[in-house]
Amino acid sequence: MVEISFLTESDRPSWEALARDNDAYFAVERDDDAYDRTWRRLVDDGQPIGITARLDGEPVGFAHYLFHAGIWGAQRCYLADLFVDAGARRRGVAAAMIAWVARDAEERGFPRLYWNTLEDSPARGLYDKVAEVNEGLVVYSYLRRGVRNSPHG
Repeated sequence: MVEISFLTESDRPSWEALARDNDAYFAVERDDDAYDRTWRRLVDDGQPIGITARLDGEPVGFAHYLFHAGIWGAQRCYLADLFVDAGARRRGVAAAMIAWVARDAEERGFPRLYWNTLEDSPARGLYDKVAEVNEGLVVYSYLRRGVRNSPHG
């Protein structure tokens, strides 16, 4: 059974190990300060929000999300990161985290949940079951001199 809860101080070591695994998967390099800053924001600021997922009491995944205003309609929730340890995949962890985030967003008055992923993401099989693709949309990241754009932060 998947157990999900908000991140707390005691989750720091497992969260960081999973976050580093996620970054390694996407070939993203961050220094230790980036993990420290993000952790402090997750547990101190209230935005973004972080959750952890456990199987048999062991942390196996995390998600980060934030709320923002909608310009032309409903308030929105952006699922910024979702990661499940390779050994725990295909056991309902990601689906449970998405459902958790959707429920939390709805309860807070943010009924629209969205996220993006890479075209070749193996998670698309799940995403196609729980969400609809916004066909035809292309995501752009503004190019600033000296800044490498990455789809993951």
